[in-house]
Amino acid sequence: MRKRYSLGSYLAGATAARTGDEMSGPALLLAGLALAGATVEASALLAGITISAAVGGPVLGALLDRARRPGNLLAGALALYAAGLGAILVGLDRLPFAVTLLIAVATGLVGPALSGGWSARLPDVARGDRLPRANALDAMTFGVAGLAGPALTGGVAELLGAPAAVVVSAVLIVSSLPFAWLLPARPALARRTRTTSVVSDLVAGMRVIAGRPALARATVTSVVSCVAQGMLMVCLPLLGERVLGGAGRGAVLLSCAAVSALVATAVLARFARSVSPDTIIRASVLVQAAASALAAWDRPVVLVVAVLLAGIGEGPQLAALFAVRHREAPEHLRGQIFSTGASLKISGFALGAVVAGPVAAWSLPGTLALAASVAVLAALACFAIPDSSVRSCDRESSHRQAS
Repeated sequence: MRKRYSLGSYLAGATAARTGDEMSGPALLLAGLALAGATVEASALLAGITISAAVGGPVLGALLDRARRPGNLLAGALALYAAGLGAILVGLDRLPFAVTLLIAVATGLVGPALSGGWSARLPDVARGDRLPRANALDAMTFGVAGLAGPALTGGVAELLGAPAAVVVSAVLIVSSLPFAWLLPARPALARRTRTTSVVSDLVAGMRVIAGRPALARATVTSVVSCVAQGMLMVCLPLLGERVLGGAGRGAVLLSCAAVSALVATAVLARFARSVSPDTIIRASVLVQAAASALAAWDRPVVLVVAVLLAGIGEGPQLAALFAVRHREAPEHLRGQIFSTGASLKISGFALGAVVAGPVAAWSLPGTLALAASVAVLAALACFAIPDSSVRSCDRESSHRQAS
């Protein structure tokens, strides 16, 4: 049955897992407010479940690369994440908050399985000429999840209560387990990678990211742009209140960005070979910079255009980033590179959100201007890494593959 694994099965599993992931953040915030009764505790839960991804991502990726059946390990990580959400929900009502926060931090260690862990396995399903289009479709699952997740959270919380939204999030993640479990095996690769240690694989993966100029540029640019995205995200409720008449309308703005990201990525899927992914990454951050600058104008129509523009920048950037990773990552380190990249992006987004909070309290236009500046800095980062970067990792990879 593994040999008949289809791209449709992959996309179904990835979409379910990522929709559950998109639900989990706002659902935990709402559940924290409902059960703990404090904004500080609710936001601490969200920070706890995201910040630990920076540690767990590289290790999870290295383990996926070493596994003979990476799908089994991916399914186990998804199950742990879903179980962690359930434990957090139980802890909010029965355990000291410090214990519940520790559970959230532990749960976040396997969080990159829902993003980079899935995408790293795509070449096992779609090879050769099928990969560029499959890569764009994979990126579209993030757009679908970004649109459906918050909407489901709000609907379920309104009808059944905030704790029920956490339960639905966990159920969606669990529903992706069969699709992960049946991912194709790689027996030959597993036999070779078991001759090295996890630590050496981690070091080799970091050297590949730092030593291959195109991959280093894409990684740095995407992480810095995520800082800007996190800042814009914090501003959306405030913009909804100031420009549209209600903070809750910031969620509508978020949906607008998700729709435009989905449409832009769908267009890219039809013309996947027309523009190089490196060019798309550079252009996308400039589009995001323009979006943040436009959002500073106190005009409803301009604000909606700005949010749509932000989605147009974010969607194709993600597809292009995946394309660069698939092109540059050695087969035996692909899982680690994808998971490490996802972890760094999550951390960058969290950093942007943390910085934007106090700055936005001082000046909302100033925060948006800062977000635009950070996005421009992400574009400039492309030129900070020369083509003459050390390529010893390439030679090392060739040697390992030959052995």
